[in-house]
Amino acid sequence: MNERRGEQGLGNIGFGYRPRAPYATDPSRSRGRLFDESESPTRTPFQRDRDRIIHSTAFRRLKHKTQVFIAHEGDHYRTRLTHSIEVAQIARALARALRGDEDLAEAVALVHDFGHTPFGHTGEDALNDKMASWGGFDHNAQSLRIVTRLEHRYADFDGLNLTWEALEGLVKHNGPLVDRRGNGLHGPVPPTIGAYNELHDLELDRFAGIEAQCAAIADDIAYNTHDIDDGLRAGLLTLEMLEEVALSGSILREVRKRYPALDPVRTGHELMRRQITLMVEDVIAAASANLARLQPESADAVRAAGEAIVTFTSAMTAQEKELKAFLYAHLYRHPEVMRVRVDAERIVRDLFDAYFNDPRAMPDGWREGLDRAEDRIKARHVADFLAGMTDTYALKEHRRLFDHTPDLS
Repeated sequence: MNERRGEQGLGNIGFGYRPRAPYATDPSRSRGRLFDESESPTRTPFQRDRDRIIHSTAFRRLKHKTQVFIAHEGDHYRTRLTHSIEVAQIARALARALRGDEDLAEAVALVHDFGHTPFGHTGEDALNDKMASWGGFDHNAQSLRIVTRLEHRYADFDGLNLTWEALEGLVKHNGPLVDRRGNGLHGPVPPTIGAYNELHDLELDRFAGIEAQCAAIADDIAYNTHDIDDGLRAGLLTLEMLEEVALSGSILREVRKRYPALDPVRTGHELMRRQITLMVEDVIAAASANLARLQPESADAVRAAGEAIVTFTSAMTAQEKELKAFLYAHLYRHPEVMRVRVDAERIVRDLFDAYFNDPRAMPDGWREGLDRAEDRIKARHVADFLAGMTDTYALKEHRRLFDHTPDLS
């Protein structure tokens, strides 16, 4: 086993005992916060970021927000909260192996889904359509809006006042947003991100640090694996179907060869753990090779590299792409999932229209002054309220305001 690890370039995996690499983000050199604060005598700035994220209202709400299956369909399905915790665990493992700052990687992983609406991407699509005349809706931009404006916990500022590095990771964990001329790489930059960037330049044309890159690819590893687990539990996927997918199929053959009498449930769990391990070790090998090739001597050198450093190998990239296509075809677009999506989209659309047409339908603290506000301000306010809802609260509100609410079970 040790020889195989050595051949893959994994023989020097960190176990938490080595100092950070020169290219890691050093908390003692943080670029600081938008609002100056005295430093903690017991925590690094990134540990403090992580703690603020965990203690936020937005973090707690993730426990009742959809990952793939509506939360009330079963207690064992993943929610945005359990998904975020799983991403954080993988991100820390990658950051440890690559000698980055584990706390920053964990913070970015825990905050990355703050802006998701109720009912997952279905709710986001519906809200984006409703907000089309006012800049649209993007869950990543909404995450930034939450941590810089909408959380009201501290006496001296709105938001969580996270470090520049945490905000950079939140906004750019999937890569730069603009080219060097400022043109959007994936369409126009969401207004929320553009407006904040004018106050606190997040260098939108550069890659994020190594830790945010660990969080981004950890997200891929987590949902590519755990969505399979939920799909198997729901009966929408079978082990026989997964045999036709190169990555999962090769692992299944190994498991069945070693444990020929293993029951299907344990076989599925064995598939999950082995797939995560295989993907994590692949990332470590690929990132180690990229680091050896690019030899960045600082965190800024990582940002200026012009390419992502924390990646899959080319072979795993192809297998991961095939797996995603399989999941879209057989899970995310399954007729049962799509049926629920149609009804969930209707709930979000109905609620937006109800609040926009009569802001008095919103609770105290949200409706004040909106009867005289411009449409763009009112719409964004309604979007903030709706995006913060859990699945359960959205259903409750719809039942309060409408005679008939779709059954999402």
